[in-house]
Amino acid sequence: MRPLTSDERRYLERVSCSRTDPAAQVARAKELVAVADGASFEGAARLAGRKSGDAVAHLVARFNRDGIDVLVERHGGGQPKRYTHREQERILCEVRLEPDRETDRTASWSLSTLQAALRRALDGLPGVSTYTIWCVLHDAGFTCDRDSSWCETGTVVRKRKSRTVTVIDPDATAK
Repeated sequence: MRPLTSDERRYLERVSCSRTDPAAQVARAKELVAVADGASFEGAARLAGRKSGDAVAHLVARFNRDGIDVLVERHGGGQPKRYTHREQERILCEVRLEPDRETDRTASWSLSTLQAALRRALDGLPGVSTYTIWCVLHDAGFTCDRDSSWCETGTVVRKRKSRTVTVIDPDATAK
């Protein structure tokens, strides 16, 4: 393992003792600190509550190549995202629009009505599934409320004496 810089050591020691960081990051940090202190790969794995010394060897090789970024989870398998950021923004743009009662035959969006509108639009997504729409909305912080319409988390429409206003809670950012 290459020698750690003082900043790297301090960061790894902080993460290895953390109770709020993800458990996988804490375990990786513990393994890297143990190897830097002279422990074997198997010993570092046992110290972090793992079994495989080979996994620690791979982690150390990635650390030597990529640096401190090895603590963050990578893609764990499965299908890669099929739609780009632009296409995801297209889905979000559609859900933020009021549905046209004549064309969409609804007063509020559901996953199937959004799917139909996106497939029908000229700049839409002809092969989009309801699951993909749900994932994009969920990642953007939208929730489905009691009347089965989608609304952005932290956004509410309030009735006032003279008009309705949209109130946005700044602390309700999407997680």
